[in-house]
Amino acid sequence: MLDWLQTFCAATLAQTHVWGFLAALPFIAAGFVGIVFPALPGTILIAAGFLVYGLIAGFDNISVWFFVGQGLLICLGYAVDLLATAWGVRKFGGSKAAAWGAVLGTLLVFVLGPIGILVGPLLGAIVGELIMGEQLKQALHSGFGSFLGFVGGVAAKMMIAGIMVAWFVFQIM
Repeated sequence: MLDWLQTFCAATLAQTHVWGFLAALPFIAAGFVGIVFPALPGTILIAAGFLVYGLIAGFDNISVWFFVGQGLLICLGYAVDLLATAWGVRKFGGSKAAAWGAVLGTLLVFVLGPIGILVGPLLGAIVGELIMGEQLKQALHSGFGSFLGFVGGVAAKMMIAGIMVAWFVFQIM
């Protein structure tokens, strides 16, 4: 039994594709974490994992068009991220100032850490509404909309990241 296991491990670990995939996994995992906590560039890290795989295992299975497609998915992910928060604010009756405040509020992640990504858009939308002279009730309503938009954006980016990874696995199989 031990001989079989040693033979299996030696044959498997001799494959550069296995090493490339193992090297890509931390990037992919960090990318998914980065989608929830945008202090990390989520979809970019996922694509970096694909690049690491290619550098180790070779680019036989993944082409330039694969990376072009991945780049388009990355751009789509960032567009969804920005638009979802603004959409949430507008859907709950917020003004453009609240939408911009929510988007700018995401920068609080750099001050407050991971909690800033949840609190930032909420506070930004509230401050934007208050600056425009709205009542506190409307400002809180807009802030809640920004939070829902953020959650929707994270869900959409998770789906985009899932498509990216599924495409990668399909390409290397």
